[in-house]
Amino acid sequence: MGVELPDLRQVRAFAAVAETESFTKAAKKLFLTQSAVSHSIRGLEAHLGTKLVERQGKRISLTQDGVVFLRRCRRALQELETATRELDALNRWGQGRIRIGATHTLCHYLLPAVLREFRDCFPRCEIHIESGDTATLMNLLDEARIDLALGIGSRVPAWCEMKPIFEDRLVFIVSPRHRWAEMKDIPLDEVGDESFLVYARQSETYRLIREHFEQVGVRLRATLSLGDMEAIKEMAKLGIGVGIVAPWVARRELESGQLVALPIRDAPLQRKWGVFHHASKTLAPVEEKLVGICERTARGFATAREPGEAVAEK
Repeated sequence: MGVELPDLRQVRAFAAVAETESFTKAAKKLFLTQSAVSHSIRGLEAHLGTKLVERQGKRISLTQDGVVFLRRCRRALQELETATRELDALNRWGQGRIRIGATHTLCHYLLPAVLREFRDCFPRCEIHIESGDTATLMNLLDEARIDLALGIGSRVPAWCEMKPIFEDRLVFIVSPRHRWAEMKDIPLDEVGDESFLVYARQSETYRLIREHFEQVGVRLRATLSLGDMEAIKEMAKLGIGVGIVAPWVARRELESGQLVALPIRDAPLQRKWGVFHHASKTLAPVEEKLVGICERTARGFATAREPGEAVAEK
């Protein structure tokens, strides 16, 4: 069983008396009455079971026990003051540190724009970035190694809260020379005969793709699993296979005609993206600001034109 610690106000009163060698001066320093300081010293001595202060007329001196206790309590008070200053800096608008985890794809396509705006707002905030698949980021968040995680929200742990930032749909992407390029709808039996280029097998996106086609009764042929979206696009350009990506990942190539996007019909393959944090955690102002920037920046991802849809008027 732990030792019951003395009241911090009593310790501060004792340190002030020791420093000023006067109850009157200590009271002024602490903005208290002299009787309140005297009461605190008596309470502290009673709690510790020993005499700390000797009164010899108007002169104040410490007993041997008082000297020992002062040496220790000064260190404790200094540590508490330092901790308070550090916490104040962390919570002060625009200062402190923020640790962000994001999937590899968001690190490449979303986070640079987010961090550019965030850095303009908070140039003194220290930023740490961790990348990984959504499951890895959830583990880092649970272990308090990151403050926020940006990932796919198809499976949100009970201890976690997700703030949605955008939704997207996956599409097929092919070379303009591919036999699918002129087709509007891809029959399911055609899908079963094709070779696909998909994102890393341990990722949440791969799991969603596999489960989606299993539910519609299609078994995908041997797929080439790649850990980089740029590689998937380059392979698709060469006609090595059919890529499965979100339109915002291949926006440049689709607009230039280097790739053609085709919808996944019947049951759209949809993902929900969000910012995750511990449900018990109250976000600091800097963290709230980052979430807001993510939401604004990601609007272009959610509203990216899907195959077959008209371009929205601006």
